[in-house]
Amino acid sequence: MGDSTVTTLEEGREQAAPRSVTDGPEPGALHRLRAPRRPRFWFEILLIAVSYWTYSLIRNAVPEQRTQALSNADWIWKVEHHLGIAVEETINHSVNSVTWLIVGMNYYYATLHFIVTLSVLVWLYRSHPGRYAATRLVLFATTAVALVGYYFYPLAPPRLMTGEHFIDTVVVHQTWGSMASGDLKNMSNQYAAMPSMHIGWSLWCGLTIFALASVPWVRVLGLLYPALTLVVIVATANHFWLDAVGGMMCLAFGFGVARLWYGTLPYALPRQVARSAGPTEPAPVKV
Repeated sequence: MGDSTVTTLEEGREQAAPRSVTDGPEPGALHRLRAPRRPRFWFEILLIAVSYWTYSLIRNAVPEQRTQALSNADWIWKVEHHLGIAVEETINHSVNSVTWLIVGMNYYYATLHFIVTLSVLVWLYRSHPGRYAATRLVLFATTAVALVGYYFYPLAPPRLMTGEHFIDTVVVHQTWGSMASGDLKNMSNQYAAMPSMHIGWSLWCGLTIFALASVPWVRVLGLLYPALTLVVIVATANHFWLDAVGGMMCLAFGFGVARLWYGTLPYALPRQVARSAGPTEPAPVKV
């Protein structure tokens, strides 16, 4: 055997040698991590349950800084007067005069926030699995950044302001409603009004339905849902207009996170993903 044979054997051994753990990830690993994949049912149930429990725990663990929260509420109220949009008290009193309407809004505020959001998640899971994870990321990132707002900017809702005449509609009409009123108020942080996640979540639902639903009237309902939610949070004196703006800003942040991670908006991802999807991203499926 000559030198050429020895050289060939040595080159073969080098090629067959395993990659060192210090060599870093294989090319394309990040792409595979980002690629849409089919969600797993039990994992999603566990993830959503744990995430909401963590969100509630952190939100309610934020110190209830009553003095600062009331001071911030006075400042928000003054700013809205300066902008000419301080009509929350008028809306609150007008709607409260119609008993059946305000009672309905109390129940709306207490229940649809969860029911509609979960329903949209289930719809995404079943009908748009390729877009599910990215759209869910928007919701999670929106909620996470809201916690920062609760911690650094405690804010009393209008119904708890002193020196004003807002009506706590849940207390007045003795309806089961917001956990921030009545017998359940000790279970929730009273001064976490900024940003409004009723707006953040409802707008997430509305945009998702509008972007992905194929039935025109369902798409219209998608847009009406956050608009009606805005009226409800003001009429029940749970939020200022500017709390809603804060919720919209948090949602914009959520979309930004998803855009950076997936390289596109969630709604532009393929609708379906093969069960055995490999490292290559599946081709988009027309809706």
